Amino acid sequence: MAKIPPGVGPQFPQVVVLFGATGDLAKRKLLPGLYHLATAGFIPQCRVIGVSLDDIDLPAFRQIARGALDQFFARQVTDADWDAFAQTLDYVPLAAGAPALGAAVAAAEASLGTECRRLHYLSVPPSAALPAVRLLGEAGLVERARIVMEKPFGTDLASAVHLNRQLHTVFSEEQIFRIDHFLGKEPAQNILAFRFANGLFEPIWNRNFIDHVQIDVPETLGLGQRSAFYEQTGAYRDMVVTHLFQILAFMAMEPPTALEPQPISEEKNKVFRSMLPIQPADVVRGQYNGYRQEPGVDAESETETFIALKCFIDNWRWAGVPFFLRTGKKMAEGQRIISIAFREPPKSMFPPGSGVGAQGPDHLTFDLADASKMSLSFYGKRPGPGMRLDKLSLQFAMHDTGLIGDVLEAYERLILDAMRGDHTLFNTAEGIERLWQVSTQLLENPPPVRLYPADSWGPKSIHQLIAPHAWRLPFERAWRDPNATGG
Repeated sequence: MAKIPPGVGPQFPQVVVLFGATGDLAKRKLLPGLYHLATAGFIPQCRVIGVSLDDIDLPAFRQIARGALDQFFARQVTDADWDAFAQTLDYVPLAAGAPALGAAVAAAEASLGTECRRLHYLSVPPSAALPAVRLLGEAGLVERARIVMEKPFGTDLASAVHLNRQLHTVFSEEQIFRIDHFLGKEPAQNILAFRFANGLFEPIWNRNFIDHVQIDVPETLGLGQRSAFYEQTGAYRDMVVTHLFQILAFMAMEPPTALEPQPISEEKNKVFRSMLPIQPADVVRGQYNGYRQEPGVDAESETETFIALKCFIDNWRWAGVPFFLRTGKKMAEGQRIISIAFREPPKSMFPPGSGVGAQGPDHLTFDLADASKMSLSFYGKRPGPGMRLDKLSLQFAMHDTGLIGDVLEAYERLILDAMRGDHTLFNTAEGIERLWQVSTQLLENPPPVRLYPADSWGPKSIHQLIAPHAWRLPFERAWRDPNATGG
């Protein structure tokens, strides 16, 4: 394993209070992530106290945690590491109340024997978030603490303002970390490095050179056990406000004065303040065939499982440049891309039939999967006589560097950042409330949902939305295989 650089982990030992400790997210991401951070040495010492509605004892919780590692942890689990991690676990049923939780945290801190910090992770439905916050207040666990909030953060402007107001009665804004795991992915942060560390691209990162931008996150998955939750939210609240708009901010922000949390958050919030209200006429809502037959779903439901929209950032850099966003369930492919289309140059010098312009504009594409990839497409001359042009591409994949093993999973990185008090990759109260504000017209007057077949690219009207441009997905040319030899 690579040596861990100094300053990556927190300075103090950590006591983690994990609400929803027996739930799906905890099993898939949080418990495996905490195990990796603890056993790889990212955290000096830690204790993990699981809290949930399940009336189980500590051995049962340890069994759940071990099962989660066996099923979802990508690396090897050694018996020695597991035995050490198991000793850090404790469990408090929610019914035991504030006194039992306070006592468990006190015992964990006493076992560490030194100054420590608390991290409260609320992996719970929105309806359970405030009760959990109040429980932490009653248990006296606010000092030396940071709290991680899962999405969605409100469902409209009024609910987001109310939630923030209630949160601030217990925790200060500096203690609150509103998580977006998309921003924890290595490629999302690579956007900052790509833009601001390279003199090649920053000068052309504006309306004079960029024609339009696409942020496209189709998913092949259905709803699983989330249909009742999804019926109250839909694709826009679940994905666009909490994920896609955050990626848009990284893509569109001005250079921060420093690579530090406050300057970066301020530049992101400037983007949100510059966004024009989302117009219902610029939105396509869809619902996959069969959604209304899912358990917990209204037989006449108008909840969207797909959304595509056009939005604008009304500032000097981006005025007039459309940003197209798309996401949905049960679609043809699972992808996470940002695609930047550059303005096309005049082509009068090229003879008819040369092929220039025939395959659309040049694109810079970021793949937001965990293993970062980037591609820059351009026209180049075909070998041989005459002037025939083909679309070519330069591609980079993290696999090419030999450092793919050093990539932290998104939740692992964000947990570490919260422990360190680093807000860079988290959402602020101001930013969230502004996004709900620009969404008001859409939420109050949503266009009707249009049905689309499962395993498709959404309703047909998405092509009218983006015209005269075209969606980049599905790709005409696949990413090159990093493991391929030759050529």
